[in-house]
Amino acid sequence: MDLNKAVETQLNNIQTKTGKSLDELVAWVKGTGLTKHGEIRDRLKTDFGLGHGDANTLTHFALQSDGASQAADKSEDAVLDEIYSGPKAALRPIHDALMSRITALGDFEIAPKKGYVSLRRKKQFAMLGPATNTRFELGLNMKDIEGTDRLLAQPPGGMCQFKVKFTDASEVDDEVVSWVRQAFDAAG
Repeated sequence: MDLNKAVETQLNNIQTKTGKSLDELVAWVKGTGLTKHGEIRDRLKTDFGLGHGDANTLTHFALQSDGASQAADKSEDAVLDEIYSGPKAALRPIHDALMSRITALGDFEIAPKKGYVSLRRKKQFAMLGPATNTRFELGLNMKDIEGTDRLLAQPPGGMCQFKVKFTDASEVDDEVVSWVRQAFDAAG
């Protein structure tokens, strides 16, 4: 299942749980007068009994604030130019080095978001982009593998199970590519 289908399913489930259409829910959000993501999310949890993930997704949908909406109708190059502008421009060589190695693995979809790039086959296997002005991160989705001091296991429930941090393109090596290969293969 791809991410768009997963979000669509989640939004359908939210409509079932609340007994309201998406149009009604968006109108409700706008009617609250709230503008901050966290305030809206918390109000949805309280007023509709939604869990954190559902309330978060619905808030993004209502505000059109998710990364996919922010990147919609822009070319991949335009999104990358925005991601790697200003002080983050120095991190672009890390992105380029990783993508050069990842494209050799086979076919996959590149889904640019507002601040990162998602890589998918049947499901997301990686996300990459700047974490700060001086650090780049590669998130990987894979199971049944132990983290290391370089392959950092993440808490359950996040977008990725592992992260690898980079400060220079020379850190894109065979070890990193082997982890990407595992995530790539597992995604389908």
